[in-house]
Amino acid sequence: MTTNASIKPAPKLGILLPTRGLLLADPAPRSARLVLDMAQRAEEAGLDSVWVGDSLTAKPRMEPLAVLSAVAALTRRVRLGTAVLLAALRHPVLLAQTCATIDLISEGRLVIAAGVGGVFNDAQIHEWQDAGVPTSGRARRLEEIVQIVKGLGGERPVDFSGKHFNLDSTTMLPRPVQPGGIPFLLACHWRSGREAQFRRAARLADGIISISDTPDEYAKLVETVRGMADGMGRDGQAMDTVMYITVNMEPDVAKAEADAKAFLTGYYGAEIWGDSWGPFGGPERVNERIAEYAEAGAQTVVVRFASFQPERQLDLFLDKVAPAWT
Repeated sequence: MTTNASIKPAPKLGILLPTRGLLLADPAPRSARLVLDMAQRAEEAGLDSVWVGDSLTAKPRMEPLAVLSAVAALTRRVRLGTAVLLAALRHPVLLAQTCATIDLISEGRLVIAAGVGGVFNDAQIHEWQDAGVPTSGRARRLEEIVQIVKGLGGERPVDFSGKHFNLDSTTMLPRPVQPGGIPFLLACHWRSGREAQFRRAARLADGIISISDTPDEYAKLVETVRGMADGMGRDGQAMDTVMYITVNMEPDVAKAEADAKAFLTGYYGAEIWGDSWGPFGGPERVNERIAEYAEAGAQTVVVRFASFQPERQLDLFLDKVAPAWT
């Protein structure tokens, strides 16, 4: 345990694999070896987990569950997570089969973090249209998907009657390896102010994941969702808590900020992050931020490198950051 987090246990560390960043390279890559190599390096270095993002056409990238299946075959220990999966774009029966297959290949290491998904710009709206899924009602659709996927992970046939999906005595093989099924984390953000979001996680999820909250906001989020879960007769303290941060560890702050801005603008098509992400510049600042989120209640911190040089960022991370926590 590190002295940086003496009040609460040191968080587990994970990295986001650059399944979109890889495709932003010019010229376009003809191999995914970089992504797979980073996953193997993360495991060899003793990190807890590797994660992949999701988007179809708005922010194109490698398909996340296919990537995790490949990573599962190349690793033996690291947890494999989505951060976050746009589950509502998928059919729950097919999703259940895919997830259970990955859990079988990985011998029980899959974690699904999922979100409702935004429709904030034309590209995102078009993405839902491309998938043939209406943007309205997507929160309810996600709730039904979580219930169905978790239900199909059990031993009994599933009967389900919902607004979007109906199942009649449906069974699915393979079943997840993990006792209790594959954990589902739901995206929550304190600054959204949406109580329905918090209640959804408290009622249905095995934990939460946030991407934009400050440490103070995150502490309020954890306390609120766990309290709601307790009020519903669940064990709120058993809920997993994950924080996803975006950093650039180039020691020269000005260079780090410029690199991060160029990468994130290309990633999202516009400067939308404001002060939600960072720090940009120096491993010491990243260590401090991880400690702040640990104190706020994060049990796992997932780190995304905002850089067109993810291998150099990983080098810095494994040399200057990870040793303080692993």
